[in-house]
Amino acid sequence: MTAYWIAHVTITDPEAYKGYQAKAGPVFAAHGATFLARGGASEVLEGPALDRHVVIAFPSLQAARDCYASDAYQDARRHRDGAAITHVTIVEGV
Repeated sequence: MTAYWIAHVTITDPEAYKGYQAKAGPVFAAHGATFLARGGASEVLEGPALDRHVVIAFPSLQAARDCYASDAYQDARRHRDGAAITHVTIVEGV
């Protein structure tokens, strides 16, 4: 069953964040992920305003978990530390 990463990101250091993007992209691809939303225009209808919204589809909940837990993603994540405030949730699809 499909699963999704839903991330809300506030980028605090755009130059440093580019290092995360460069490293994370290949990791997502290796786990069968497809970006459904990646930044772009958005409108908050309820709750606090958030800067950047990302939705990534994975072939399964396990693939989403495996991607996050992988050494390669954790390496990419270190490039994001200090460059963004990030909230990530994995959600099983229907």
